[in-house]
Amino acid sequence: MFETVEFDYTTLQNRFRNQAFLNSEATVNFEDKRTGRKERFHYDGGVSEFVQYLNRSKTPIHPAPMRFTGERNGVNIDIALQYTDGYNEEIDSFVNTIYTPEGGTHLTGFRTALTKCINDYGKTNGILKDITLEGSDVREGLTAIVSIKMAEPQFEGQTKAKLGSSVAQGAVSGLMNEKLSEYLLENPSVAQIVLKKAISAYEGREAARKARDATRRKSVLETTSLPGKLADCSERDPSKCELYIVEGDSAGGSAKQGRDRAFQAILPIRGKILNVEKTRPDRLLDHEEIKNLAIAIGGGIGKDFDVSKIRYHNVVIMTDADVDGAHICTLLLTLFYRQMRPLIDGGHVYIAMPPLYRVYKGKKQIYAYNDDEMSAAMAELGPGCNVSRYKGLGEMNPQQLWDTTMDPDTRLMKKVTVEDSMIADQLFSVLMGDDVEPRREFIVEHAHEVMNLDV
Repeated sequence: MFETVEFDYTTLQNRFRNQAFLNSEATVNFEDKRTGRKERFHYDGGVSEFVQYLNRSKTPIHPAPMRFTGERNGVNIDIALQYTDGYNEEIDSFVNTIYTPEGGTHLTGFRTALTKCINDYGKTNGILKDITLEGSDVREGLTAIVSIKMAEPQFEGQTKAKLGSSVAQGAVSGLMNEKLSEYLLENPSVAQIVLKKAISAYEGREAARKARDATRRKSVLETTSLPGKLADCSERDPSKCELYIVEGDSAGGSAKQGRDRAFQAILPIRGKILNVEKTRPDRLLDHEEIKNLAIAIGGGIGKDFDVSKIRYHNVVIMTDADVDGAHICTLLLTLFYRQMRPLIDGGHVYIAMPPLYRVYKGKKQIYAYNDDEMSAAMAELGPGCNVSRYKGLGEMNPQQLWDTTMDPDTRLMKKVTVEDSMIADQLFSVLMGDDVEPRREFIVEHAHEVMNLDV
């Protein structure tokens, strides 16, 4: 049943591209007759090219992806993996070309075998002496595609988001154990690079664990260790509390005066926070603004983030409607997605939508959120009306900020959700990674979609 017939080009483009990667013998010709745009998708390299595409904005630490194919117990397996110098893992899994965002037995088999093979190689060759690597250590910076094809797969739930077939776990694990062990023996230079990366991740994880202890509090009700800049609320039930993360001390001051102190807390941040896409996790808490955010939100940071311990069920990003504000918002979303992912998955992250204009005439005033609304407001108030353009939150007085942006009865907010985690992973890597060219291409392609942004 179609809910809409307004087809999104980017959604279809990603879908067709992925199918061409997963079926190297196929060619997909895609034409949008609305615009005349045409594309052809064909990849002889299959999942290896898929991994290289995902890593186009990253820096691989070994030249070519490892690829392992074979058949076990009626399951056809096609796996490719490559390590980068980054700190985030991106492992995408498919069953009969169906994307399984929640993984399942095939992904479990892959992860188990990967950890075992790298530990076995390290211990056998005297590289790992007194330590045992965890799964997160061997997956740091890893990009991988795990694609299997099998008869009558059993999925958990109607959306086919997670594979439940037990035979797939043993099949993938068995193939990985055999093929990866052989590869590491035959390619000792790559094996050394992978072990060095994993050991570095282990050391970073241990350092991060110690640093994270500084952000944990015995109870969400204790406020003695909260950041000095945080203006907390009086309500102690997290489900009723909101945290506004506000750009700049000026806007923070207005927000503190205009808020409802019962349930709204304000945390001003100064300038742009660290880009976590390029930063080792154990160094995040050395950054004062990120440390303040972690302490204020509660729940910790990184792989141990516990969403049940957050102090506010609504975390609202409120920045200026200009290029710097958009950049700060993107940096915060990158932090939440990479280091506090359950916060987004649980529906706790919002973006405030302050108005762009105030149209007024005498004692009458109308707030407008875009040019069309501004024109309609001017027509409604008639000749002689005035228009104020808000270029920053600091231009609003506390009452205006409350009326337009913070009052639950009148405000507009965007809820941040992740519809496709694979696309989201790629997007954060492109926008916040080291490689400039993919980011330039993205900006050129999507520049026409930008509205109401001051430069």
